[in-house]
Amino acid sequence: MSRRTLPIFKNLLSGAGSTRSVTYMPRPGDGTPRPVTLIPGDGVGPLVTGAVEQVMEAMHAPVYFEKYDVHGDMKTVPPELIESIKKNKVCLKGGLKTPVGGGVSSLNVMLRKELDLYASLVHCFNLKGLPTRHQNVDIVVIRENTEGEYAGLEHEVITKFCSERIAKYAFEYAYLNNRKKVTAVHKANIMKLADGLFLESCREIASKYPSIQYNEMIVDNCSMQLVSKPEQFDVMVTPNLYGNLVSNVAAGIAGGTGVMPGGNVGADHAIFEQGASAGNVGNEKLLEQKKANPVALLLSSAMMLRHLQFPSFADRLETAVKRVISEGKYRTKDLGGVSTTQEVVDAVIANLE
Repeated sequence: MSRRTLPIFKNLLSGAGSTRSVTYMPRPGDGTPRPVTLIPGDGVGPLVTGAVEQVMEAMHAPVYFEKYDVHGDMKTVPPELIESIKKNKVCLKGGLKTPVGGGVSSLNVMLRKELDLYASLVHCFNLKGLPTRHQNVDIVVIRENTEGEYAGLEHEVITKFCSERIAKYAFEYAYLNNRKKVTAVHKANIMKLADGLFLESCREIASKYPSIQYNEMIVDNCSMQLVSKPEQFDVMVTPNLYGNLVSNVAAGIAGGTGVMPGGNVGADHAIFEQGASAGNVGNEKLLEQKKANPVALLLSSAMMLRHLQFPSFADRLETAVKRVISEGKYRTKDLGGVSTTQEVVDAVIANLE
């Protein structure tokens, strides 16, 4: 049986031999325009999702958006939004403000749990022309997304089922994308039950993928290794809380959270958004000056196009974005430039082939 038909884990799409950054489960590739649920979000969210809409329209991408006005201070996720995502299977999302303290749940976490988006993927890689302290960084952080401390219930433990599921996802992702190594990040020396279970699950799954190198690293050491020698990492699989921290460190090393794409994926649905924490979502100055960086969401939307089986459109978009970054003429403040969001968008559109 070929890799492309291997039914080991139905949540990934085949992509053996591909050099593309992220692949997902298969979708009908008949070219029919697909509806996508769009959440503009809070703060600069509408600015960067608007950037994606402009680029999609300019390249006549076969998608159309169903917008929902949802904000982070809402008590619950509107039922009509859930219905839309369940119908469309795919969502593109701007940042949602997460209240700090006060017992108010995060809408981001609610969405992940409601749709069982159990795998968070963040791709952290060097972009040509963007100066960073380290070169040859190409890390995919795969994080369990539905349980543990970060799930909103601070006493909630992790389970064997979810630990095995995320480990399978990580190894199958590595296998289908010609990745060589999976590193499990843990704190099992202290969290002996929870992280011990996670590690046990990773070891069991690793034994079924002998062609993929497997190693383990305690999260403290992992943080130090990330900032000193990030090129040693390939695919990283983590419990929920550590993954949030690790992905942001990796993003910072590779060029900043403003350029790293990501997605939250389940068996049936996927939400694409800025890969690492959207810490600028509430930056009023960025909003007033209209200088938010649209690159991360543009690259995430390229991942979305690939997920929808429109690879040529994904490649066009990704190539145009990388060309703009490489040329260096149009960059927002976080990348050392002075450009507005619109100037970056115009440059991307001008570079579409």
